[in-house]
Amino acid sequence: MSNIFSPSEVIQLGIQIEKNGRDFYLGVAKLAKSEKIRKVLNYLAEEEEKHIKVFNDILSGIEKYEPQEAYPDEYFAYLRALSDGYVFTKKKKGEEIAAKVKDEKEAVDVGINAEKDSILFYEEMKKFILKDTYGTIDKLIEEEKKHLSKLYELKKSF
Repeated sequence: MSNIFSPSEVIQLGIQIEKNGRDFYLGVAKLAKSEKIRKVLNYLAEEEEKHIKVFNDILSGIEKYEPQEAYPDEYFAYLRALSDGYVFTKKKKGEEIAAKVKDEKEAVDVGINAEKDSILFYEEMKKFILKDTYGTIDKLIEEEKKHLSKLYELKKSF
């Protein structure tokens, strides 16, 4: 079995996750009835846009890297399963999901799940990138955790 992902592909998945997150938050912000919820959703969309730029910076400096795992083929298969199960790695999914959301509560719930999935994916992503970029990914993970907290706070208002 050959490696399924290159480090640049992993970073490109991160970019796609952030684009879909941005598109999702923008889409559901338009539907929000509450000004408070709309502001948070628009803020989250702006944050995802910043993350896209960070990933693009990482992508521009990436080199070939192999994970330091005893069984790299199994690890690449695991990451493929993780990304395949995460809907926001697929193009245009943010817009599609936003269009199907029925109300603000569902929008917040979808956002919570997306942020959790992003945190998990970015933790695993670190195994594919050079150690000197770990700090950048760790900062993104911390920001995703803050987004998760904001969404949980919104959820309390329902």
